[in-house]
Amino acid sequence: MAINNSNNINNSARMGAAIGVGATIALAVLSLVALLEGATKVVIIGWVAFVAMALGGWLGVRADATNPTGLVWGYGLASGAMVTSAAMFLLPQAMGLGGQAGSPRLGGIGVALGIVIGYSGHVVGHRLTHLDLPFDVTTAEISAHALSAGLIIGLVYSTAMPAVGILLGLAIVSHKGPAGYAAARRLRRGDKPVVGLLLPAAGVGVTAIPVALLPIPASPTISAVVFGFAAGIFLHVAMDFLPNCEAGSEIDHVVSQSEESHHHLDKLRTHAVGSTSIGAVAVVAAWLLI
Repeated sequence: MAINNSNNINNSARMGAAIGVGATIALAVLSLVALLEGATKVVIIGWVAFVAMALGGWLGVRADATNPTGLVWGYGLASGAMVTSAAMFLLPQAMGLGGQAGSPRLGGIGVALGIVIGYSGHVVGHRLTHLDLPFDVTTAEISAHALSAGLIIGLVYSTAMPAVGILLGLAIVSHKGPAGYAAARRLRRGDKPVVGLLLPAAGVGVTAIPVALLPIPASPTISAVVFGFAAGIFLHVAMDFLPNCEAGSEIDHVVSQSEESHHHLDKLRTHAVGSTSIGAVAVVAAWLLI
């Protein structure tokens, strides 16, 4: 049995490494094409997402896997940044474009679709954890989110460019560093390979660049729904990232493994509030400074 488990881990590592390297090469090729076409914004956003998640994963591998405080801060910074980004940059665009199209409710429809579809995808994806798959489920779930996020970013910039500034895209992917950190720690606790995180790191650019290059009509109706859908998706993901310091949660599981008795859930709730607040403030500060 131990030999079979070792073989499965090795196969997963090789598959993850191959797919991750392939995605990175694809990102490099697509970036060259996009630069030739003048789509500089999505190239910058794609590579910022890649570097942020790769750096976060690198830090996560080197962190103490039994220290719950770092995990809380990783999740909290990501969720705070995503909530604020969606509220500041996506919701106003959705409602404004909906008004131009005749009804601000069009943006609201997009928000509802994003939240419902995001939740549905999360629930269905969770069922993968009960299957014996040849690849790591955590990496697969994060990759699916990264690819869908890139799709949305590509749609946003293809339907609204050049009116939309680069800050919007950077704010949307601002959670990639903390998310990579948290994912790497989760993989490390399960003795699973971290190299597969190259796929979600490159995933944003791999899907955003081709979509941004498509000749999509700049219709206020389409743009309102797209921005609303993007806001809904990111709000759902942000809620999922909120640090859950309740009994039975992932953080509680890490606390139970920690040798530091002072790390209990009540104190971690304070860290959860602080990290989420700082993540939110960081996005506002970036908007004021850039």
